[in-house]
Amino acid sequence: MTTVTDRTAQLTKLLKERILVLDGAMGTMIQSCRLAEADYRGPAASGLAGHVCDLKGDNDLLSLTKPEVIRAIHDSFLEAGADIIETNTFNATRIAQSDYRLEGRVREINLAAARIARECADAWTAKTPDKPRFVAGALGPTNRTATISPDVNDPGARNVSFDQLAAAYGEAAAALVEGGVDLLLVETVFDTLNAKAALFAIDEYFDAHGIRLPLIVSGTITDASGRTLSGQTTEAFWNSVRHAKPLAVGLNCALGAALMRPYIEEMSRVADTFVSCYPNAGLPNPMSETGYDEAPATTANLIGEFARNGFVNVVGGCCGTTPDHIRAIAQAVQGVPPRRIRAE
Repeated sequence: MTTVTDRTAQLTKLLKERILVLDGAMGTMIQSCRLAEADYRGPAASGLAGHVCDLKGDNDLLSLTKPEVIRAIHDSFLEAGADIIETNTFNATRIAQSDYRLEGRVREINLAAARIARECADAWTAKTPDKPRFVAGALGPTNRTATISPDVNDPGARNVSFDQLAAAYGEAAAALVEGGVDLLLVETVFDTLNAKAALFAIDEYFDAHGIRLPLIVSGTITDASGRTLSGQTTEAFWNSVRHAKPLAVGLNCALGAALMRPYIEEMSRVADTFVSCYPNAGLPNPMSETGYDEAPATTANLIGEFARNGFVNVVGGCCGTTPDHIRAIAQAVQGVPPRRIRAE
């Protein structure tokens, strides 16, 4: 079983030596495959042929029904230069999977996704022993918010509780760890209370099993107000999650690199741990085939500037970013010294 002493020490050493590269957008790559409902249901052995509702769009399910597609996407990002790949589990919690009435398959989905990513990372590490590859177990924000009312006429209403979120995150995290991930990534945090439920559940799991894996926590600044959806500034977000002692903290999604710059600079100023950054490929464009149209060179140039200014330790891409983006980002930060933690 992975412990805090091996993976955290290994990653800490690497993060002090160079900027590590995270992969790009799993959803964007799945969308480019143009899969049909039958692909999501998979072969007869999957038991989903007669499922009661449509499954197209449940990308996490593909780890069970089309594992070859997920494997190929991981390989494409690893070939492009990613040091860390994320499991295909952004929506693989009981809460999010309830939209597809697949709550009972959550453990199976997370376990399969972790094992696929583990196999891919290990194969690439064997090819390039001087460049080890790592697997981050992805825990997305769910489709509920513990802080904000879903009813404009009732500010006190909630459609999820802290305990429900913690239970859902705990179930997913347990399967990811069992599947062999190296670290856990609580990402796209638009509501810090949701993230705190995830961190609580993870900590409970670690204590119960006598292990501790590295954590990355990544928030989402939703617009030019410079705040998360639940109203926190970058500094407030960091102060709300620093108790978890994450290996890295950072920002992803919602914004492209150009608009994310001041918030990454702020995170670099306030955080006393490593900083991660994986923006979208610019702002959404509904007329674009992928929904985003920022060229790899543009994204890479912006992230390269973050690196040269000493803002980052981990870089990658979120929505709209392809292996071409990751390849360009990896080249842009190659040889650039990583950000130094304030206490060093």
